[in-house]
Amino acid sequence: MTSFQTSPSDAAPPSDAVSPRDSSPEQPTSVARLNQTIKASIDRWGAVWAEGEITQWNRRGQNVFGGMKDLVSDAQVSIQIWSSVLRRLEGEFQVGDHVVACLKADYFTKRGSFSFQVTSMRHVGLGAQLEALERLRRQLAGEGLFDPSRKRPLPFLPNRIGLITGAQSDAEKDVLRNAQLRWPQVEFRTIHATVQGDRSVPEILEALATLEADPEVDVIVIARGGGDPQTLLGFSDERLVRAVAAARTPVVSAIGHENDRPLLDDVADLRASTPTDAAKRVVPDVGEQRTIVSQLRSRLGTRVQQQVQHAIQQLEQLRSRPALRDPDSMIRGRQQEIYLSVARGREVSTRLLDAGERRTGELRASLRALSPAATLARGYAIAQAASGSVVRSADDLTPGTTFTLTLDDGAVAATSDGEVPSIAPRAEK
Repeated sequence: MTSFQTSPSDAAPPSDAVSPRDSSPEQPTSVARLNQTIKASIDRWGAVWAEGEITQWNRRGQNVFGGMKDLVSDAQVSIQIWSSVLRRLEGEFQVGDHVVACLKADYFTKRGSFSFQVTSMRHVGLGAQLEALERLRRQLAGEGLFDPSRKRPLPFLPNRIGLITGAQSDAEKDVLRNAQLRWPQVEFRTIHATVQGDRSVPEILEALATLEADPEVDVIVIARGGGDPQTLLGFSDERLVRAVAAARTPVVSAIGHENDRPLLDDVADLRASTPTDAAKRVVPDVGEQRTIVSQLRSRLGTRVQQQVQHAIQQLEQLRSRPALRDPDSMIRGRQQEIYLSVARGREVSTRLLDAGERRTGELRASLRALSPAATLARGYAIAQAASGSVVRSADDLTPGTTFTLTLDDGAVAATSDGEVPSIAPRAEK
């Protein structure tokens, strides 16, 4: 048998090698020629779409090497997804996903191995589900369930935290461990529920109602450690979304999936990127709080000290003023001025009193001179008729007329007897 050196993988077979169809015990074909013949035959198959379940999903660098299984039988095929194709795939894939893939047969001549290269892959039925999900998202947004103004703030330090998650899941461990690291005295009431599949929504709703009825639960965390869009559809269920929107207790969504956010993230009062992030957002860090308290106390002490120093400086400034340094100087400086003002006031008052007394005497004398009482004191009298009018003529009194006669020391009633002859007649006007 002729010996020859092989080139790198998929090197062309020697030209003198017998075709596999013409091979015989006396003239066998080479392994390289056999593999090349197989590869040429397989390359003519072209691409084919196949439906199945992912059984293996191993990442090696930027590529994926895995397997697909028939949905009914145990038939399986090996698949390879290169990085260039993997970057174009929509969504996340994992073992157990129901998928449809475009497969192209590939035969590796160096090892004589057979597998299928994936050029496209998608979840079965996911497109219609995502379309319905988007319609529901727009409807709920139109109703205002995603409005930031309706979201309730989380308590600074919850009395007890309600946790809804899968039993013995990594999400539960992450939340509990990180919360206790931040605040060792934190208390949890954990209710385990199925977090994917048909039973997930009823069980999560039941757990949510139970925690809502507990008066000691101040905040509720719904946690799951990520997943592909297919497995997260339960967290976009309209029943769950509306129940969370109607809950009186603040709800935190910690699903942990960045690319395809379920509707629960939009309606929850707080969205955490991961269960670990939820623990950090719900529970304050005791070390950080002690540092904050220490800083505030330091700032308060500094502020009080500044205020006291400022007050002391103001008092020193006030004490340095002449009015406070020597209060008697104000009195001494004003003493002579006050004395002169008092003397001046006394002199003016005396002068005004004297002038007033003189004026009063003058007015009294004038009043007396003009007063009818002075005339009466000289022996005159005033006669008034019964009507009160002054009798000015003897003719006004007929005999028998009663009238009043006013004298210096009083008044008397009188009756007229007529004109007295002895009285001198009146002068003619």
